[in-house]
Amino acid sequence: MPVATSRSLDPPELPDPGSARTLDDLVERLRLLKIWAGDPSYETIKDRVNAAWSDPLRPAGELARKSTVADCFKAGRRRLNTELVTAVVRALHPDAGYVAQWRQVLRVVGGEVWAAGQVRAQDVLPDDIVDFTGRRAELEVLREVLRPAGMAGGAVVISALEGMAGVGKTQLAIHAGHLLAREAPFEQVLYVDLRGFHPDPGQPPADPAAVLDSFLRLLGVPGQQVPHELAARAAAYRRRLAGRRALVVLDNAADETQVEPLLPAGPGCLTLITSRRSLTTLRAVARLPVDVFTPDEAVDFLARAAPDVPVGEDPDAAGRVARRCGYLPLALGLVVGHMRAKPGWTLTDHADRLDERHRDRRLDDGVEAALSLSYRYLPEERQRVLRRLAVNPGHDVDAYAAAALTGLDLDAARGHLRQLHDDHLIRPATPGRYVCHDLVRAYATNRAGDEDRPPSRRRAVTRLLDYYLYAASTAMDALFPAEREVRPRVEAPATPTPAVTDEAAARRWLDTERANLTTIAGYAAVHGWPEHTTRLANTLFRYLDGGHFGDALTMHTYACTAAGHSGDRAAEAAATSDLGIVNQRLGRHRQATGHHERAIALYRELDDRLGEARSLSHLGIACWHLGRYEQAAEHHERALTLFGDLGHRHGEANALGNLGHVYLQWGRHEAAAEKFGLVLSLFRDLGDRLGEAHALDDLGITSLKLGRHREAADQHERAVALFRAVGDPVGEGHAVTNLGIAYQKLGRHQQAAEHHERAIALFRDIGYRDGETTALNDLGDTLLAGGLPDQARSRHAAALTRADQLDDRYEQARAHDGLAQAHHADGNLDQALHHWKHALDRYTELNLPQAEQLRANLAALDGLDG
Repeated sequence: MPVATSRSLDPPELPDPGSARTLDDLVERLRLLKIWAGDPSYETIKDRVNAAWSDPLRPAGELARKSTVADCFKAGRRRLNTELVTAVVRALHPDAGYVAQWRQVLRVVGGEVWAAGQVRAQDVLPDDIVDFTGRRAELEVLREVLRPAGMAGGAVVISALEGMAGVGKTQLAIHAGHLLAREAPFEQVLYVDLRGFHPDPGQPPADPAAVLDSFLRLLGVPGQQVPHELAARAAAYRRRLAGRRALVVLDNAADETQVEPLLPAGPGCLTLITSRRSLTTLRAVARLPVDVFTPDEAVDFLARAAPDVPVGEDPDAAGRVARRCGYLPLALGLVVGHMRAKPGWTLTDHADRLDERHRDRRLDDGVEAALSLSYRYLPEERQRVLRRLAVNPGHDVDAYAAAALTGLDLDAARGHLRQLHDDHLIRPATPGRYVCHDLVRAYATNRAGDEDRPPSRRRAVTRLLDYYLYAASTAMDALFPAEREVRPRVEAPATPTPAVTDEAAARRWLDTERANLTTIAGYAAVHGWPEHTTRLANTLFRYLDGGHFGDALTMHTYACTAAGHSGDRAAEAAATSDLGIVNQRLGRHRQATGHHERAIALYRELDDRLGEARSLSHLGIACWHLGRYEQAAEHHERALTLFGDLGHRHGEANALGNLGHVYLQWGRHEAAAEKFGLVLSLFRDLGDRLGEAHALDDLGITSLKLGRHREAADQHERAVALFRAVGDPVGEGHAVTNLGIAYQKLGRHQQAAEHHERAIALFRDIGYRDGETTALNDLGDTLLAGGLPDQARSRHAAALTRADQLDDRYEQARAHDGLAQAHHADGNLDQALHHWKHALDRYTELNLPQAEQLRANLAALDGLDG
């Protein structure tokens, strides 16, 4: 047994930023990280940061100073420099995963992640321009580089479609993509706007992990099977594209860090990237600077786009228009929209008007003049619609959202959207949905600030939030009708809503609007609509729990914040409980316990016994994962009593099952079998097939412990079929690996190993690390029983690595025990002794009966006194 040492002699633990709720919390963890790293001086940290930032393109004035580094460690900050703090963390502990965790938390605490994580990718290119003008030289370069490489089967990145805003990079990339597709159709197309340079600070660059989530879903990966970690998502994405002729368009990229995980690796994949920056460090890059039109191209553009407009008195009128627009394609396109709206005007008239605008005030490369003209000559009502679209917190709109923002009926809203598209002020995102170009949105936002009273703008956003909340509630009622009574009741808004009353329509609507829903929840939390945030998060819980864990984490975090600020204790309790469940899904059991304990305290304060019972159950599960079995049993028994007092049979069944798991882990197998038998009967009476599947799987595990191997295999087989029927991949994975254990006990080792491998693959696909760890240990046990100690050793070693990351003491003990047995089978007694001692420490700490058998093994090896 190890000898206990004084706590003061222990090295400090690596601080976990994930539990930080405020900037001061985060600063405190940064201080602890500095101590953990040996407490280097601020001067030393500054030098490390600048060494990592050494880049001839970075101006000296942008390098870190000692004072700015020191400021990162001071409490009372209203904001933190995310780039600098991330660099400081990297200087103190250069582990990529740990640095990424800090970057994520910085964005959450700083209020950015809800926007950065909202992405809508698509599997078709946006529409091409029928009369695409100019760019012959650029297109020829693209064809020369892309066509040979594509035919040779090499992955090519064109990153240097680089140029100023509005220069036409996006349309050039789209046009090139359509040309290439016509020459040789692609098997797969992926397009996404990365928002690298959005004028709204509330719309930060898209998180590459969120982009990959969207890409994987478009590539056919079910939501619950999308991995959680960035590296795992990138690997799954590249596997899905392997062997396909694919075109990936990454529009409006911020930098290399954002783009790198999104690059395909397989032969035949072509990637077009547009950016305002030179992405100098990307691999396999061909660069293509994109400038404004040449004078001849600009005049040709005007002639093609507005062929019926007469020249007038000045033969150089088209040239004057082009010059006043700075030859910028965006400005020229907007002026053309104005031309079409002013029949009877000549090109000379338009040129004279632009000259007048130029004399009135300084123009920014013609964009302000073009936007002002386009806006001024819109009908007054359409001007108002454009201003309302600009205050939309979301990414895109359909006619229903536009109707909510404007207060118009559906047909009027749809008509204005079409006209604004014809006027080149909005562009289609997907069929029926529109987005504003960032420059147009910035301009319209300024106009809204000048022309609309604040209460009017606020009413518009309130109508939009009311619409989204009601539509989400209607969709959830269609998808999960049995839980209707536990969700908030929402009144119908005054504006039109879509028909989402059947399952298929409801899921389509939720999948389409998920990015907007998460975005507006975050916006509402920090801009004065806290109740909309908490009700929306509560309403969407079950949908987000079906595999959208990143969105769930963001939404429930903001719901907690909103409820805390508004003093709504009931909403805070619900959001805190939901946040604990999400952390459990992500394997963060220590964080989960803190959330559940807080939720229990709030529910007791509110005298909400049902809420308390549910949170007690979840707290018991978190304690079970952490090996705190006595605490887990106490929580489940208290929950069982409360559910019984309330007559809540479904809650009773769950609490009994959870208690059975604790008995099973303790080695009280007959008691566990009794509990699981009662659970099975209850769920069958309730008609709950998912609960029945869990009970069958639990009974199968217990039968194995009792030596009833054939009975166990039958129970697990039925559980697998039920889990698959109800669409629960987590439960299916557990039942599959448990069936493998039953086959191993029956001597069918090959069949057993195949089931464990299948479970491991399933858990990896959905990012469920707890299940993967368990299945790896199961596979190691089977391989050892089949006489393959070397292979068994590698599986147990992998399980130990994951169990250490999750702080799962039980699976750590299993992994050490398996490693010891594998080494013992090879005659490596020193290593066997080493791992058995570690296993004994953990089983003893958990007060489990396996400890006694290990003492016997150790005594046989080296005479240890049991």
